[in-house]
Amino acid sequence: MSEPADDRQAIIDLTVAYGRAIDAGDFDALRELFTPDATAELGASGQTGIDEICERLATALAPYSRWAHQIGDHEVTVDGDSATARCSVHAIHVRPAGESPPIYTVSGTYEDRLVRTAVGWRITHRSLLVTKRA
Repeated sequence: MSEPADDRQAIIDLTVAYGRAIDAGDFDALRELFTPDATAELGASGQTGIDEICERLATALAPYSRWAHQIGDHEVTVDGDSATARCSVHAIHVRPAGESPPIYTVSGTYEDRLVRTAVGWRITHRSLLVTKRA
């Protein structure tokens, strides 16, 4: 079994990989970060299963030409083969040329529940708690 510090870093790395996958539009990589039956609360309604999660994210990003997610302030609590994690997120979305306003930002917190699997830590539930939209 891994050490708690190793688990904590692996979970932080997973969260960073989420931001990178979203920013690259790499939904295959995104699928690897969740359990297949994961749930999420990303927007007004919830999502059940990785297909719905990916569909929600693709739909949310579709109006923009570029985006970037800055993730930090990680809090991780490991309890055996399960864990909870929180981190702050600041996402910058660029609208296509000529649209106004040109930039849309969202700030908030991701709250995750995770499980240790044979291939490493995976997200079983992710909630986005938005604190500011501009």
